[in-house]
Amino acid sequence: MRLTVYSDYALRLMMYLALKGERLSTIAEIAEAYDISKAHLMKITHELGQKGLIDTVRGRQGGMRLARAVEQIGVGEIVRACEPDFAIVPCMETGNGEIVCVVQPACVLKRALASAAAAFLDVLDGYTLADLTRPSVPLRRLLALPEP
Repeated sequence: MRLTVYSDYALRLMMYLALKGERLSTIAEIAEAYDISKAHLMKITHELGQKGLIDTVRGRQGGMRLARAVEQIGVGEIVRACEPDFAIVPCMETGNGEIVCVVQPACVLKRALASAAAAFLDVLDGYTLADLTRPSVPLRRLLALPEP
């Protein structure tokens, strides 16, 4: 399994917001902290806002923060919100029912890979943002965030 850069950035953004608590954060400060693209973060922020994972506040003093407590936001939920699908091989893609592989009607590999993807997500479901941001002190130092 491999996550897209989009999901990687989304997880980083969510961890940053978790460390900031109720204080608003801006795309610019998060991009600077991680040295990543503001343009990518803008797209991610929009999608995470639409999916109810973050709250955004418009205006001069605006920014974003988590929509729920860190203990209530699962890592699997974030990944599912960002990944387009978990089709590890082409025959797993949903579509028009077209056979994309000659052995597809009798293949067990598809079922095995689907089980592996489900197990991957089950493991991620066992972690929350709270888990990812403990211990917070080293993370805060690395991201140049003040202590709460």
